[in-house]
Amino acid sequence: MEGLVVFDMDGVLAEVTESYREAIVQTVEHFTGKRIERDLIQDYKNQGGWNNDWALSQKIAADLGTEVPYDTVVDYFNEIFIGKNGSGLIQRERWFPKPGLLERLRQRFGLAIFTGRLQYEAEITLKRFAPDFSFDPLLCAEHVTKSKPAPEGLLAIQRMKPGRKLWYIGDTVDDARSARAAGVPFIGIAARNHSRRDEILRLFQEEQAVAVLENVNEIEGAL
Repeated sequence: MEGLVVFDMDGVLAEVTESYREAIVQTVEHFTGKRIERDLIQDYKNQGGWNNDWALSQKIAADLGTEVPYDTVVDYFNEIFIGKNGSGLIQRERWFPKPGLLERLRQRFGLAIFTGRLQYEAEITLKRFAPDFSFDPLLCAEHVTKSKPAPEGLLAIQRMKPGRKLWYIGDTVDDARSARAAGVPFIGIAARNHSRRDEILRLFQEEQAVAVLENVNEIEGAL
């Protein structure tokens, strides 16, 4: 039976520096009056346990001396990230896969997504960049009770697709730890210009990544 390639979205399929990462910067600045560097966000991500960007925004604000209720953070973050009718920072995203990549992969594998995004956020980006392409399953934040690095999502996909070998493609240590806990081979994405590349390479090695690529367009040679 064919294998199943499971993609994370942010940093793997979609370039989110100017969307999710910028939304964190602007949210923290709104509540604290301090504009953080994006490298600081990556430092938190590399600690693990900060897959939820709302929670991370709240944490950074708290570490800067400003306590903000979680729901207040969520409301402001979504206001600038989604905007009216999806017109916010999410529109700054770019699509990493080059034309034809996903179609070629589909000839050899099933393709799925396991992302920390909510489904409506994922669908905004997928409808924009891959309107005629479907992923089975599309597993999102509301479909699990424990987010990454917990393995719940990957274990659920294993149950949905019994007997199929899975690979998980991700760009954070939480992705790697989720895959390892699920017993799924992990392929890491670490761009050449990644501001913390040496650190993320070390973390991927510790989590026993089977390969590390500069971007998703190298995936065919790793499978």
